[in-house]
Amino acid sequence: MRDVSSAASNNELARRLGTGDAVVIGLGSMIGAGIFAALAPAAGAAVSGAGLLVGLGVAAVVAYCNATSSARLAALYPASGGTYVYGRERLGDFWGYLAGWAFVVGKTASCAAMALTVGAYAWPEQRQAVAVAAVVALTAVNYRGVQKSAWLTRVIVAVVLAVLVAVVVSALVGGAADAGRLTAGSGASPHGVLQAAALLFFAFAGYARIATLGEEVRDPGRTIPRAIPLALGLTLVVYACVAGAVLAVLGPDRLADATAPLADAARASGAEWLAPVVRVGAAVAALGALLGLILGISRTTLAMARDRHLPGGLAAVHPRFAVPHRAELAVGAVVAVVAATVDVRGAIGFSSFGVLVYYAIANASAWTLGAEEGRPPRAIPVVGLVGCVVLAFALPGTSIAVGAGVLGLGAVAYAVRKGRG
Repeated sequence: MRDVSSAASNNELARRLGTGDAVVIGLGSMIGAGIFAALAPAAGAAVSGAGLLVGLGVAAVVAYCNATSSARLAALYPASGGTYVYGRERLGDFWGYLAGWAFVVGKTASCAAMALTVGAYAWPEQRQAVAVAAVVALTAVNYRGVQKSAWLTRVIVAVVLAVLVAVVVSALVGGAADAGRLTAGSGASPHGVLQAAALLFFAFAGYARIATLGEEVRDPGRTIPRAIPLALGLTLVVYACVAGAVLAVLGPDRLADATAPLADAARASGAEWLAPVVRVGAAVAALGALLGLILGISRTTLAMARDRHLPGGLAAVHPRFAVPHRAELAVGAVVAVVAATVDVRGAIGFSSFGVLVYYAIANASAWTLGAEEGRPPRAIPVVGLVGCVVLAFALPGTSIAVGAGVLGLGAVAYAVRKGRG
């Protein structure tokens, strides 16, 4: 195995992550602020308890297809960049660029949303100042090496899982749960269920963090295909338990109106002491998601800079820490500025649109694989591609318009650069 110094001397990243580390990074990216924040708007879109649960199922199916396609592609192309690399190699330079652009801008917005979530839970009156401080601190952690990021993510995942287990247990034993609320409500339209799925998909969209770390994973052909589905499956079990417990206590109408649904469920179950614990857990969860997001965006930025789609200076690898230090600093600076100026709801909607476009290109890339290249069953990339497109256009109109506009600007920039070349 290459050591850190030899990797850095070759301007490459060191392979230091095993299956356990990769799974934990995936869990830390998925089991984050999304489960604390996405349930209420998803319940509002779905209208009924059954609609919310169906939406969760739809989001999980699309996420599974995306995870399978990403895993097969990552095993074949174990380099930093994720779908940016897959799209370039399988579909052509433009589609790889568009995937990378969608990922970088979409996830930058997601970083801002997570940072603002930290501020909203930790110190609501100074949420933007706290958000900027969180970005600076986690950028410093990532700067010193991915192993430290993996270690910190283990701690965060453990804390968040403990809080979620406490919420589920208190909801089920507190006497306020009613199984009838799981199907209560005035009925959901197909569009409402799809919009709920699109919002809940935001909470799943972290498994690609494993693929974007392909250059830092040991034995990627074996590790990545195992780590991605395992992380996704564990996350789905957690989300299903939490959504079912909170619905059983609050019902769909109260859940849709809740600003802090998990804390409200704890109070309704008679566990007042748990509400501040949930607040701390939500802040920690958002920190975990933010940590993984900065990590993944910097690696895609590195890959795009290597191909001159972004300034070449961002492709530098630190001679001591073997990380893309300039890319990490640039990402951290942009996220800090966005977090100081944007609204969290708008950031989440735009992020969802960009992420779904990114995964649509991943599924299209997986469709082109041959049997000898580890091609998944044909239905997987088809369902994943169609699902991504449908969910993207089920989002609120403002999110669709802004997302399409920013992607269009990226496409124009690509055309101009090609014309000059």
